[in-house]
Amino acid sequence: MTTSTIKQENKTSSTWLNFVVGLVIVVLLAILAHSLKNWVYGIKDIGGGIPGKVLEYPLWAALVGLIANFVLKTINFYEYPKTGFRTELFLKIGLVLLGATISFKVIVTAAAGAIIQALIMVTAVYFFSWWLGGKFGLPDTLRAVMSTAVSICGVSAAIAAAGSVLAKKEEITYITALVIITALPLMIIAPLLAGAMHMPEPVAGAWFGGNVDTTAAVVGAGTIYGETAQQIASIVKQTQNVLIGVVAFLLALYFTTVVEGKKEKPSAAIIWQRFPKFVLGFIIASILFSIGWIPAAAKEAPFNAANLIAAMKDWAFCLAFVCMGLELSVSGIKKMGWSPVIVYLIVTVFNTVLALGVSWLIFGWLFPASL
Repeated sequence: MTTSTIKQENKTSSTWLNFVVGLVIVVLLAILAHSLKNWVYGIKDIGGGIPGKVLEYPLWAALVGLIANFVLKTINFYEYPKTGFRTELFLKIGLVLLGATISFKVIVTAAAGAIIQALIMVTAVYFFSWWLGGKFGLPDTLRAVMSTAVSICGVSAAIAAAGSVLAKKEEITYITALVIITALPLMIIAPLLAGAMHMPEPVAGAWFGGNVDTTAAVVGAGTIYGETAQQIASIVKQTQNVLIGVVAFLLALYFTTVVEGKKEKPSAAIIWQRFPKFVLGFIIASILFSIGWIPAAAKEAPFNAANLIAAMKDWAFCLAFVCMGLELSVSGIKKMGWSPVIVYLIVTVFNTVLALGVSWLIFGWLFPASL
């Protein structure tokens, strides 16, 4: 065995060990988050007449993740386990499992409204963000990554856009930090505002799906507000997610032919490459549930497979929220100044107000979801 082979094996072994250590940390934090949720659940009034049941597990998971993030960086142990912090992985698993608890009829009922809302929101928010970024003199690559992130689904969209326009790594880190910093407060604030406005759950869910940037935070907001809100929020956000591939292709086409001035055009295969495959898993799981291959959850013992799937879904989402807190990086924002922050916050406000009106119009009037 050569020296280079030994080094490669040692590197692979070390990488796996890093991942396992990181995964163990995430799991332990998720258990802590669930324990906090169960403890607070028993408190009838946490202050101001607010029952403890309002504080669902997404809040506690994100909070313990943020605290662990600070602690690990303080003791200089963050880099070693960070390969085990997999927000996207846990989120996709949770969304597929969520599909196994939703009737396909619900998806079909909500689909028409979700498609219309997605087209309105993605188009309006993207071009407003692109225009405003230009007014603030942001680089084209940063404008593209930011506009895609805030108009579609946060981190995943940002990564897809970055690949299409060859954005700098610092720009991806910067936008990712902005997405998480704004999404976590919105995950809590949006349900509170929806409750104050007495929004029906389908309308509230549609608002969360069109307003909150990351899919994880969308699910969290829906979970806090109610089961129906969670379902509609997930459907609306995943409908927007489908547009990732289309936007990535159009960006690649624009940057290669206009910005970079190249004659060759990117292949349409980029749409499939960027298409979020977990959406297909979500739909297939829903179909299996609808035709009876996956039973409805039993409300009393003995519990069945559907109860197990629902529990696995909650744990997968909890792991994702923990990772969201763990992966937050504030240092990236400090390096690039405040102009992009101002643009991002203005666009977020625009997105929030527009999504509120569009969700009321579509899910409250044109296509009221029947669940």
